[in-house]
Amino acid sequence: MSAVNYAETELQDARSRVHLEGHPVHPLPVPERALQYRESILAGIIPHEAELTAGVTITPGQSYGFFTDTSLCIGCKACEVACKEWNNLPADEIGLTGQSYDNTGRLSALTWRHVEFIEQPGRATSMPAFQSHWLMMSDVCKHCANAGCLEACPTGALFRTEFDTVVVQQDVCNGCGYCVPSCPFGVIETNKLDGKAHKCTLCYDRLKGGLEPACAKSCPTNSIQFGPLDDLTRRAEQRVKDLHALGVDNAYLYGTRGGPGATGGIGRLNAFFLLLDRPEAYNLPAAPTLPSTRVRSGLLAGLATMAGLTLAAVAAFAAGRRDR
Repeated sequence: MSAVNYAETELQDARSRVHLEGHPVHPLPVPERALQYRESILAGIIPHEAELTAGVTITPGQSYGFFTDTSLCIGCKACEVACKEWNNLPADEIGLTGQSYDNTGRLSALTWRHVEFIEQPGRATSMPAFQSHWLMMSDVCKHCANAGCLEACPTGALFRTEFDTVVVQQDVCNGCGYCVPSCPFGVIETNKLDGKAHKCTLCYDRLKGGLEPACAKSCPTNSIQFGPLDDLTRRAEQRVKDLHALGVDNAYLYGTRGGPGATGGIGRLNAFFLLLDRPEAYNLPAAPTLPSTRVRSGLLAGLATMAGLTLAAVAAFAAGRRDR
């Protein structure tokens, strides 16, 4: 039985149960395009599959990204697994760290999605004894509107795609590592095996094929949402309002224009977050800045230092001559 036929059968069974209980029936429509693909084994990739999985038609020239709602994250790590499987990434840091239930630890050249487990004992005073308050967040490359790694790359290995995302071309990368300290979020890293820089591509190859990124497609709670940035921003702003109405007053957006995370010349994050605590709790900088915004102050400080050393040398030389 195909997946669609199975779903239709289940729907009919559910309708029958509702009839027996004497409740009104509200039919659940099967998406029209889904009815075109009734077989469980298909001849090829479904054209524009993201229309079915994310409700998005992927069009070159538009800006796409992620909205990660940490209030929905359950720490299942399905996104981590899907990312590694699709991008053929090996396991990283096998074994437990001894510091957390999170055995990955951080983003790296081999881990492009990382689910953080943040335990806060004593925060939830209304909970039973020996319980903890947990925060969870699936971290990823931010694909900044103004990306520090992109500015620092001397070879053009880092480029901005037709979907407004930032990708590394390993065949062009010379392994200089300039991009690593230029990222305000500590995302990008060089691989010790090949010496090249690696990070999330926002599934560039999938986008070109009309597919939703693997991590967002695999997320069971819709904590990771993919789509056009403007649509995601509106959705995120409404989500914050809904949470505030429910009494979750500490919910806010990190990485949208004019807000925390989008400071210091970054503009905005194409992968932004809804957070429930201060950014530092999630290992995110409260006010990140691009290295290029500090060039003038760094240059002036360097010139002042050189001037001071020159004056000190002149004074020492003059004092030496007087002593003769």
